[in-house]
Amino acid sequence: MDISVVIPLFNEEESLKELYDWIASMMQSNQFLYEVIFIDDGSSDTSWEVIEEISKTTSTVKGIRFQKNYGKSQALDAGFQIAAGNVVITMDADLQDSPDEIPELYKLITDENFDLVSGWKKKRYDNIIAKNIPSKLFNWAARKTSGLQLHDFNCGLKAYKNKVIKTVKVRGEMHRYIPVLAKNKGFLNIGEKIVQHQARKYGETKFGMSRFINGFLDLITISFLSKFGKRPMHFFGLWGTLMFIFGLFSAGYLGVTKLYKLSQGMKAILITDNPWFYIAMVSMILGTQLFLAGFLGELILKTKEAENYYTIKEKLNY
Repeated sequence: MDISVVIPLFNEEESLKELYDWIASMMQSNQFLYEVIFIDDGSSDTSWEVIEEISKTTSTVKGIRFQKNYGKSQALDAGFQIAAGNVVITMDADLQDSPDEIPELYKLITDENFDLVSGWKKKRYDNIIAKNIPSKLFNWAARKTSGLQLHDFNCGLKAYKNKVIKTVKVRGEMHRYIPVLAKNKGFLNIGEKIVQHQARKYGETKFGMSRFINGFLDLITISFLSKFGKRPMHFFGLWGTLMFIFGLFSAGYLGVTKLYKLSQGMKAILITDNPWFYIAMVSMILGTQLFLAGFLGELILKTKEAENYYTIKEKLNY
């Protein structure tokens, strides 16, 4: 199979039929062998019924329905697990991503051997204050932190080699950082393509300003995990040891100084009246806690089993 199109969605009943017809027309005109995988992330409208109706007319449509709303990352992960195409395309279900971009994205993967190609919506039709400016700040921070020179990390339109999506595990809200996750797994040939951004045709955006706050928090998380996710003791153990040694030597200095003054008949204050005593104690306690955090992190990594963070309610055509 040439292409798998993975489409996560939440309450997009108006656009699904039009989107599928657009994809099918484009695929047939380019003679691609393809499948379209819809992942209904706990929609409360009739989105699943629309997917069922489409699936009755063609075997190219597969569907996954979550028990409740788990988030875009979990929806993508479920789609990635069953995607069989040599090239996997992800896109949003709101018709703001153009299926006409798929042939060029496919060629970049197959002909130019990119592992991943991320879309760049250079010209956007979103609200400037609410979305465009925060998005630019977010992408600037992501570039500085990750080292990847992509202009639009959050663009839903991306293309992957199949082995990339089978290797990368997407959890929490990490869908924004799939290129970073892929880079951390050793897939370094990552490119970018300017893509057309469509004005929203139906309904309203499902994302608010909170996604940018969450995005920055996730950026900090993935930056830490990329460096220390497989070896937490290297971070917590190092700082814990340094703090414990600082506290130990400080307490030792206070004790030796006290004994020296007493032996010389000099006046000396109580150790507990010296603020450095409490600084030393706190440093030793925090150092011990950090060291234990690193040790427990190592144990968790070695005993952790792979698990899904979502429950599938229904499946279609597989």
